[in-house]
Amino acid sequence: MAPAIGDAAYLASLKKVTQYYVVTAFIALFIGVLLGPLQAFNYAGINVYENPILKALLKSYYQGLSLHGVLNALVFTQFFISGWLLYLPTRDMGARINMKFAWGTYIMMTAGLLIAAVPLLLNKATLLYTFYPPMEGHWAFYVGATIMVAASLLVAGQVVLTWVGWKKQNPGQVTPLVTFMSVSLWMMWLVCSLGLVAEALLVLLPWVFGLRPGVDPLIAKTLFWWTGHAIVYFWLLPAYISWYAFLPKQAGGRIVSEPLARLTFVMFLLNSTPVGIHHQYADPNISNTWKMIHMFLTFLVAIPSLLTAFSIAGSLEDAARARGGRGLFGMLTHLPWKDPVVVGQILAMVSFIGGGAGGIITASFAFSPVIHNTAWIPGHFHITVGTAVTQTFMAIAFWLVPHLTGKRLVAPKVALASMWLWFTGMMFFAVGMHWEGLLGVPRRALISAVALPIYKEGYMHSQIPMALTGISGVILLLAGLSFFYVLFATLLSPRVDDAEAATPLPYSETISPAGRSLRGASPLVRATEPLLALWVVAFALVALMYGPVLMRLTQNASLVPGCNYYTTVQSEVGCNEQR
Repeated sequence: MAPAIGDAAYLASLKKVTQYYVVTAFIALFIGVLLGPLQAFNYAGINVYENPILKALLKSYYQGLSLHGVLNALVFTQFFISGWLLYLPTRDMGARINMKFAWGTYIMMTAGLLIAAVPLLLNKATLLYTFYPPMEGHWAFYVGATIMVAASLLVAGQVVLTWVGWKKQNPGQVTPLVTFMSVSLWMMWLVCSLGLVAEALLVLLPWVFGLRPGVDPLIAKTLFWWTGHAIVYFWLLPAYISWYAFLPKQAGGRIVSEPLARLTFVMFLLNSTPVGIHHQYADPNISNTWKMIHMFLTFLVAIPSLLTAFSIAGSLEDAARARGGRGLFGMLTHLPWKDPVVVGQILAMVSFIGGGAGGIITASFAFSPVIHNTAWIPGHFHITVGTAVTQTFMAIAFWLVPHLTGKRLVAPKVALASMWLWFTGMMFFAVGMHWEGLLGVPRRALISAVALPIYKEGYMHSQIPMALTGISGVILLLAGLSFFYVLFATLLSPRVDDAEAATPLPYSETISPAGRSLRGASPLVRATEPLLALWVVAFALVALMYGPVLMRLTQNASLVPGCNYYTTVQSEVGCNEQR
């Protein structure tokens, strides 16, 4: 259990700032979820963007897609993780942090969101969430996004420094598991975010403010994917923390091996960042040697995920056997299938089996060209981030919100239904989009605007996957409305419980613990404990894997003018003609 905090005012403030982060995250997700079915209907061949009411709200399919991607993949995740992984390690260490600084980072992140939101809503930053140049958005979008990332780095710094202080006060002790996982994740983010920081400060902002005459798209893209692939693990590992530390307790079991969990997070710290070039197999001026190296390193990232699958499956089996489960399939029948917290996370993990397998295909030098820039990619993205991550965060909210507020979860049966609906809808969407991708249907395209007979002939009998994708949009809308009814009804209900007593942090017991003293710990625990030294190694690996590539790109830089999409659409003038 978490160390007790005697200062009631301090604990209330810590919970309040966490609640603000979490609620802001879910408000962003709510808007993004409402836009999601529009994307599904598009890939079902239904052009809803011609509706007069929708036209008044969204100028184009691409504006809707940009809002959907930015709100769901960037805003929701960043706010939720910043609150979740500020609160957990602070409670785990029993630490006192500077609450003014903590509130300042929330205000800063929210200010960045509001600044970036204005051009997005005005159709002046319709760049999709990757914002590749030479597409050029309004300067406020880049400034706002940069402020948001900077705020998350300040949260990371506060957590890491708090842990350093804890280590000084507790020499020779093993870092508590939740703190260890949180700190290693924030260290990974501080490594991988450097690519995005460099892109913003050295490439995009000087360009949009006119300090440079043009932009090199390949340099910007390479810096983006320095962060762009590793950010997937920034999204995923907070879910892993719940799966490792809390889900066993919630299901009625125990953590299989604490040293194994530590090894998993150290492997992600070291290996999650120097892999981004596997997104650039088709790009020129990057040698095949570096592409092959990054492919190999990407395959290595599968190892900690496989370790996690083994460990969590063991924890769930332990839970099922504790509940009376016997035989080969006893685990399937004796888990708490009526608990939305448990069910949501199990279904999220099931989705990640397909997502992980698909990730190996997308990273392959041989297979990637087949599915690159097809509908396969958003299908893959939605069963990794859209389900494994998002559904886990939804399930966490069912206990975290009562824990933070002292309010009881409203309509648990509706919460449970929302988890099954979300999983079902995402599976329909994933199958449909993977299938369409294999038929050559492109991603990020207004497919529904193509005449239907031409669509059918051009994409080889795609009626069945189109139908699956369209059905998924309806199911996911129902799932989202069900979930948000439960969430907002809970938030608006009266406080009835002592939150600490009624909904304590659900720490799990451990079959194979790490122990408290380093002197008596296993070799694996002692090897993974020096996170500061391992952090230095992570920086060195990134410098080794990206330094020579970026040096060559810089030496052969080719600046091109920008293309203002919103100006192009409004004036019907091509980008080249504008400049």
